[in-house]
Amino acid sequence: MSRLSIITKDRAQQRIENLYKDLERRIVASPPGLCPIDLTASFLKMCHAQTCGKCVPCRVGLGKLATLLENVLDGKGDLKTIDLIEKTAKTIYSSSDCAIGYEAANLVLQGLEGFREDFEEHILRGRCASELREAIPCVSLCPAGVDIPGYIALVREGRYGDAVKLIRKDNPMPVVCALVCEHPCEKRCRRNMVDASINIRGLKRYAVEHAGDVPVPERAASTGKKVAIIGAGPSGLTAGYYLSLMGHDVEIFEQRKYLGGMLRYGIPNYRLPRETLQKEIDSILSTGIKVHKEVSVGKDISLGELREKFDAVYISIGAHTDKKIRVGDGETKGMISAVELLRKIGDNTPVDFEGKKVVVVGGGNVAMDAARSAVRLGASKVNVVYRRRKVDMTAMEEEVEGAIAEGCEILDLYTPEKIEKDENNNIKALWIQPQIIGKVSRGRPTPSNASMEPKKIECDVLIMAVGQEVESKSFGKEGIPLVWDTIDTLEWTGVRDVPGVFAGGDCATGPETVIKAIAAGKVAAANIDEYLGFQHIIESDVEIPAPRLCDRVPCGRVNLRERDALERVNDFSEIEIGMTDEEAKQEANRCLRCDHFGLGVFKGGRTLRW
Repeated sequence: MSRLSIITKDRAQQRIENLYKDLERRIVASPPGLCPIDLTASFLKMCHAQTCGKCVPCRVGLGKLATLLENVLDGKGDLKTIDLIEKTAKTIYSSSDCAIGYEAANLVLQGLEGFREDFEEHILRGRCASELREAIPCVSLCPAGVDIPGYIALVREGRYGDAVKLIRKDNPMPVVCALVCEHPCEKRCRRNMVDASINIRGLKRYAVEHAGDVPVPERAASTGKKVAIIGAGPSGLTAGYYLSLMGHDVEIFEQRKYLGGMLRYGIPNYRLPRETLQKEIDSILSTGIKVHKEVSVGKDISLGELREKFDAVYISIGAHTDKKIRVGDGETKGMISAVELLRKIGDNTPVDFEGKKVVVVGGGNVAMDAARSAVRLGASKVNVVYRRRKVDMTAMEEEVEGAIAEGCEILDLYTPEKIEKDENNNIKALWIQPQIIGKVSRGRPTPSNASMEPKKIECDVLIMAVGQEVESKSFGKEGIPLVWDTIDTLEWTGVRDVPGVFAGGDCATGPETVIKAIAAGKVAAANIDEYLGFQHIIESDVEIPAPRLCDRVPCGRVNLRERDALERVNDFSEIEIGMTDEEAKQEANRCLRCDHFGLGVFKGGRTLRW
């Protein structure tokens, strides 16, 4: 007998922790469109199981609240039940002793605020308001709706050209997305229930690398209709591609001397090689699109002139101007925006940073691109200043890790305070104020000044990467409605109260991802076609292989490798290395084929045409 003993996990507790991990994987893999009340009831029951039993609101109240939710699901409640649920949840929230109780009640209150109509639908009509239109998780989360299980199955069979054809049905830029897509499709991959999500982007890359030249589909008969597209970024190029395939005469008006928008002027060559991008663009233009380069709509030609000459106009000008913060002044030498820096690189006129100390302000992908580009331009030291924590950065994790591996130092929880200059107005140093992370606002913790002295960072160049804005004032002067600096559009990309004019991509939503811009272009093409009086169909005749039942054994995910950091910082050559044949086959075999299995009979399926 001893007074104390070492606490060890018994078998039951170990199993419970394993169940927690299994539950976490299942939640991660949960597809969009599930019944929110059913999920809320399930989470509430789990919270009730966690109660210590000390206080009545938690011990008794959560159980009663769960019963009320079950009554709604079983059709036993009425509209008064919703009020009772709300009253009970508020009572528990205000009187529970600890977070186990009041946060569980808050879960229900948030549900009532977010999907009250679903409660009413269950009670009045005995059904769920949420319709699971597409139950394939990866397809549901792909903004463009690409048939992901289909092309993975084709990769597994070695039919790489067919895989590219299938992707192009919904996305005309498979090569671009194989290199730079943020792959939201992987977030809810059902494979997470077994081990880890499929490396979807990696398999797409393998397909395009081994497909060779895949010709675009034949163009439909000419309709005699003319469509003008303003801006040759991913959204404009996508809309032009599909509209041209439909038989419309498409002309693109691009302000700069190269096409691609932010694909060329915002993504460095080491992520998206220029020759690769140009080949993709040439493939799109081969459908018969006419291009006008270095033409600024609003200066060289007005929007009104385009509306008179063309049957429809699509605005896809992107977000190419940089946001400003109040630090320094316009006379400070050595200050440059990340947008300007990347634009110079895109125009093949890069800035020389040889031996200079560089500071980048910002925490997004653009900031990482600017920092990593500065290293390649010869900077002796690169610091990245970010006002929140590193974990709060909006940049992709792999981008942050890549920047660190290449020698960039991340200074998180600092905000710029003032600039120190020499007698010639050259920047000498940036003073940064330490921050303390605080209360959560709009889903993110808000920083504020900490009671610490400012810190001085010596620098020769200051790169501002705090966001992008849309150059939309000229369109506003011509009657295009604006919300702040973005174009006011409807969900189908039509410009509000301006018939025949459509808009999409970053100029309508603010800065977003490449795949979302592509999705906007696809939506615009379909609705412009309808506006012009047609119902053209975009489809693929590729036959999808039948599924195989050889995917159930847990298997590790294949991640893409990169060139050695010490080697890659010396040039702008591509840094990522694609999969080997062995890796691609293994990864493709991991797909659970959710297009066949785990798919409700009346809940969606493969979209063969649009």
